[in-house]
Amino acid sequence: MSTSARFLSGLATGAILLAGIIGIPAMAAEKGEAKVTTLLDNDKVTVREVHFQPGDENKTVATSAYRVLRALKGGTVTRTYADGKTEKLLYKTGDVKFLEPLKIGYTAKNTGKSDVLLYVVQLK
Repeated sequence: MSTSARFLSGLATGAILLAGIIGIPAMAAEKGEAKVTTLLDNDKVTVREVHFQPGDENKTVATSAYRVLRALKGGTVTRTYADGKTEKLLYKTGDVKFLEPLKIGYTAKNTGKSDVLLYVVQLK
């Protein structure tokens, strides 16, 4: 392979990697959806950071596992359960909660005026 061909190949590879790194956050959350970042996933736990801007909703809430949640930045989140029932939750910065598995799914929406940032450890 010639020097210029290797250079172009390396340049193309770098561009693809850079596009992937830049594109991941944009693909992680559509407008109006909470940004969920998986920090660790192994055979024991999944650790995620969930960032809600005001009005953002998380439609993929894990309900069948034990979870530990810490509010890194508190605010108001409203859960809407599959049966239509709603529950308003107020998280204060620094709160730590233990959540048991639920038999019914729900969505979570930031109904407050400020960002909410949650750190969630899901036990497997």
